[in-house]
Amino acid sequence: MNQDIAFTIFVVLLTLVAFIREWAPPDVLALSILCLLVALGLVEMGDMSSVFRNEAPLTIAALFVIGGALEKSGAVDQIGRLLQHRVKGGVRASIFAFSVVATFFSAWMNNTAIVAILLPVVLGFARSKEIPASKLLIPLSYSSILGGCCTLIGTSTNLLVNGTLKDMGLEPMSMFALAPLGIPLAIAGIAYMVIFGPKLLPSRSSITGSLEIDHRTTPLHHLLISEGSQLVGKKLLDTQLGSREAGIHVLEIRRRGARLMVPLSEVSVERNDRFLVALHRRKGGAAKAEELFRDIGAQELSVVDGIVSELVVPNESSIVGRTLAASDFRQRYNCVVLAVHRNGLNITSRMAEIEIERGDTLLVITAVNNLPELKATRDFVLTDAPEAKRDDLPAPPVRRWPIVFSWSVLAAVVITVTITDLLSRMGLGVPSIPIHYAALVGALALLWSGILTPREAYQSVDWQVLLMLYGLLGLGMAMQTTGTAEWLARQLVSGAECFVSSGMMPYVMLWIVFIFTLGLTEVLSNNATAVMMVPIVVRLAAELNVDSRPFIMGITVAASCAFALPMGYQTHMMVYGPGGYRFSDYLRMGIPLNILCTLIACPIIPLIWPF
Repeated sequence: MNQDIAFTIFVVLLTLVAFIREWAPPDVLALSILCLLVALGLVEMGDMSSVFRNEAPLTIAALFVIGGALEKSGAVDQIGRLLQHRVKGGVRASIFAFSVVATFFSAWMNNTAIVAILLPVVLGFARSKEIPASKLLIPLSYSSILGGCCTLIGTSTNLLVNGTLKDMGLEPMSMFALAPLGIPLAIAGIAYMVIFGPKLLPSRSSITGSLEIDHRTTPLHHLLISEGSQLVGKKLLDTQLGSREAGIHVLEIRRRGARLMVPLSEVSVERNDRFLVALHRRKGGAAKAEELFRDIGAQELSVVDGIVSELVVPNESSIVGRTLAASDFRQRYNCVVLAVHRNGLNITSRMAEIEIERGDTLLVITAVNNLPELKATRDFVLTDAPEAKRDDLPAPPVRRWPIVFSWSVLAAVVITVTITDLLSRMGLGVPSIPIHYAALVGALALLWSGILTPREAYQSVDWQVLLMLYGLLGLGMAMQTTGTAEWLARQLVSGAECFVSSGMMPYVMLWIVFIFTLGLTEVLSNNATAVMMVPIVVRLAAELNVDSRPFIMGITVAASCAFALPMGYQTHMMVYGPGGYRFSDYLRMGIPLNILCTLIACPIIPLIWPF
């Protein structure tokens, strides 16, 4: 082992610890690792720019835009709501129906977006059918992962591995190269969840149910403080309007036509102030509207529909690491927080001082017409549909041409890449159109059609993922150029030679690599795991004098099969709070699925891609 290899292994271990301990956001960590590699001389200063020439992030960005068009058009949401009305069976039928939908759509769209779209649909379905949401949400998350293993564009990990293969001068994957492995895994995974899910998954309510909130709808009152009101000149929190004990929640204050963007503790009531308030307590007994308004000398101007809803905090939310007070939550989002759900516990006191973490679920009161604005911030995953309306109002008409055109663009991208690649392999003189070019043309077609505006296109891209990919590509480059991947592969082979015959060595190594990758991706980013493992398995295949394809396909799929831990995949954290889950629920349901995927994948891979 030389000095460069030692330094590279040190950086790899540092990366593992940094991601597991979450020292910083993933994109910041990845770019910091890239700069550290350059500073240590493990990646040449001139080679650093080559990281940004990798086509994978560009492809992923274009696919994010296409997925944004599908999301905006309501393509997935319409299918989900159709299931909501058509599924008549019990828990097993419900798990099967939503799992199939999530699996299919996640093969073509980002799985995080699929879960975000279907989450309010599944929760609404569970409420209407009186099925515990905890029976459906983990299968929703797992299915989105299984679907992503079926196509090249199913996950960013597949595209990242493909881009790395091109950089290494190896043959890239075709659009459906993973399908012979991914489809059997998806079928087996859905069958496992349908058969064993009702027994293994808990019957547990969400934060709304666990806090015994019976009425999720609540009126919001617009009040005008009259000149003779006893509140004028007093501190708001010293008045009846500031009494949380009486179930009075102030959502908004307007003064002289402008919103008052200051904490309630600093507000003194003035005449002609306008308040938007909710009167709501968990078990009833809130102040009576007419009596309260008469006592304080306030005039009720209007009443709007309010809702008690749950907001899930994703990784990229701007309030992660900040307290509710520091983020000016009430003023910024027009919501009042009733409780914070974290790690199976409901926090209902001193909430303003708690630092918000990814995966937290906030129970809030807000106006129904504020839901679209909440969704637009991208700081939350909503558990109620933004278009929720009163039952007595007609549903808005569905515009079908954006749905048809969005799906047509995606289909055109897939068909173009697949057919040109096939014709090129057949030697017919047709150039193979790369996925990044086809996806970019598709994204531009959606922009020219007006289905998405440029601003909406930029908002649909998960920039954190792209920046993280660029940073991690530098780590893969360092493992190749310093010889670290070759050294690790040699050590692995020499260690196994004492126990395994040469004929069985490739098969044993495949099992070891698959299990190691699967275990690593449970605690580390799946993209980081894939980037580190690709150079190792390529060198491993060279040491064994066999084809590297079986190992590459194995780690590509294994890097996405994170089922056993809630932090293994972002979609797990999205359903963690709304499902009322605990850490042990993922272990109970996920470990058998990990084992099932291993037992299916490792024997099938050599049959499809011989050594």
